[in-house]
Amino acid sequence: MQLDFTKMHGLGNDFLVLEAPAGGVLPSAAQWRALADRHAGIGFDQALLIEPARAAGTAVHYRVFNADGSEVEQCGNGARCVVRYLQLQGRVAADGTVSMGSTGGTVAARVLVGGRVAVDLGVPDFEPSALPFLAPAAEANYTLEVEGDHIEFGAVSIGNPHAVLRVAAVESAPVERIGRALQAQPRFPRQVNVGFMEIVDAAHIRLRVYERGVGETLACGTGACAAVAVGRNLGLLGAEVEVHVPGGRLGVHWEGPGQHVWLSGPAEVAFRGQAEI
Repeated sequence: MQLDFTKMHGLGNDFLVLEAPAGGVLPSAAQWRALADRHAGIGFDQALLIEPARAAGTAVHYRVFNADGSEVEQCGNGARCVVRYLQLQGRVAADGTVSMGSTGGTVAARVLVGGRVAVDLGVPDFEPSALPFLAPAAEANYTLEVEGDHIEFGAVSIGNPHAVLRVAAVESAPVERIGRALQAQPRFPRQVNVGFMEIVDAAHIRLRVYERGVGETLACGTGACAAVAVGRNLGLLGAEVEVHVPGGRLGVHWEGPGQHVWLSGPAEVAFRGQAEI
C-alpha cells in the first residue's frame, strides 16, 4: 500500500499527516511503528489520520496514533498541524476558522497571522474518572509513592489524561524515570502523560512532558494546557500563560473552571513524500 503524506511539526513535536487510504485499510500497529522509526522509517511522534467528517458542521475527523502504534484521544500540537494542513489545501473558511471532529471531541480552531494556529481544546476536566485515575474524589493535589519517592501532582483531562508535577527546575527534573514509573502506575489504567512544570511567574512556566507511547517530546500541546490548568487550579497562574517547552513557546489561555482552554503556536510543513508499507 502506498501512502502519500505530509511531514509537519509544531515546535519540533513532529507528525506524519495523511488522508485515510481508499478502501478503509489502515496501517497496523507494527506498520505505524515502522513508519515512526527515525532511522529506517520516516520518523514522527504521532501520525495524524484525516478522515471524512462524522458530525455536521465539521470539516474533517482526525485520529491520532502514537509512535508505538497505539491510538490516543487527542493531541494539541497535532490538531494545530491538521488545521494548517487544511488551510494549505484551501479547506478552511475565509475568516480562518474551522471545526474538526476527533476522538477527544470537537475542536474549534482559527488560523492566526504568521502561520500560527489556535485551537479550542474544550473544558479541562479534573474529575478522576475523566482521565481515568483511580481516586475517590477530585483533589488539587494527589500523592503517590513512585520509585521510593512521594510524588505530588495534579491530574486533569484535556481530552487525554495528564499528571502535572511542580519542580524547582525542569533542566534537572527526573523526566524519564518518574514519567515511566507514573505511566506504569495501576491507578492510571490507560496510562498518563506526565508533565514537569517549573513556574517562573504567574504568566510564564517552563515545561517538559513525557508522553504515552512516545517518551519525552520537544513540545506537547495538551500537556501545556494541562500544566496551566493545574497551576491555575492551585491559584498560581493567571489566565494568559506563555509556556516554554524544549522546542520553543506555546500560548495557553484559560479563564478558569467551566471555561474552554485555548492553545496557540506555530504549525509548519517540513516536507511531503510517499511511503510503501
